[in-house]
Amino acid sequence: MKNIIIVFAGLLLLFTSCKRDEYYKDGGKANADYPGDMLQYLQDKAVPFDTIAQIVKLAGMEDTFRHTDFTFFAPDDDVIKRTIGNNKTQGSLNNFLFEVGRDTVKKLSDIDPAIWRKYLERYMFKGINRLKDYPQIDFTLQNQYPGALYYSYSGDVLNIGVIYGDANNVKYIGPRTLVIGYIYDINNAENAVFRTNISSSDIKPKNGVVHTLQYNEAYFGFNATDFYDEIYFAGLHPSN
Repeated sequence: MKNIIIVFAGLLLLFTSCKRDEYYKDGGKANADYPGDMLQYLQDKAVPFDTIAQIVKLAGMEDTFRHTDFTFFAPDDDVIKRTIGNNKTQGSLNNFLFEVGRDTVKKLSDIDPAIWRKYLERYMFKGINRLKDYPQIDFTLQNQYPGALYYSYSGDVLNIGVIYGDANNVKYIGPRTLVIGYIYDINNAENAVFRTNISSSDIKPKNGVVHTLQYNEAYFGFNATDFYDEIYFAGLHPSN
């Protein structure tokens, strides 16, 4: 009788182990592949990329987003809304234009397409680079783990790396987070930087890779002053 119980318990353990293994194997693994091109992905994910998809079209970059392989660090629509704002929104483009006595932006098409293109390209990089392709960065030990510098399509220099989190008091064995930083003074690259973490990485349309920027009060182009000055000197181009 005792042997029968042991055998039964063993079979029960084997059965439940298989079920558990199947659960871990099949459950919770996200599919990062998207069956369309990058522009289709932005359009399909209307929240949070509907406005970014409009800017791609205004910048005349539809063909690039449909047919060229590249890596895109995608800002969400909230970044654009915060950047444009209104004449009472402190820190926004429209508040800046109002304060200096200029016409404010009523529609996205009021801004010169060349400006949209220039600052959109600040988020675009040649090649297909997933999280695993970037080096480690540790802001407490940047001399040892500095990430790496990359030129964007716009010719700007950005620092990109992967933060290796800690777990159980052991360094670098925890979750990994991709981070990107726009360097506005290359002579002070360690400090003169606007950094943004990535909320989701390695999304794979048919062309290129998309990394989604985390919500963190960011502005379009990373440094709002660059974008505002460009529009101030170029002026707006109101359309009917």
